[in-house]
Amino acid sequence: MLLFRWLILLLLLGSAVSFFFYTTTGEPRYKRWGLLVLKWVVFAGLGFFGVLVLERVA
Repeated sequence: MLLFRWLILLLLLGSAVSFFFYTTTGEPRYKRWGLLVLKWVVFAGLGFFGVLVLERVA
């Protein structure tokens, strides 16, 4: 559980940094990278909540 929390936090931080770089430089590669990392944040969040639901059910 703690691993999922740290993973989500670090991915959100990485996504925020990428979007910050995009806004300051205007280079589209940072926007692509930020969206890719954000997609993995959503997957990690779904996995985290899936584990929580499975713990409640079982």
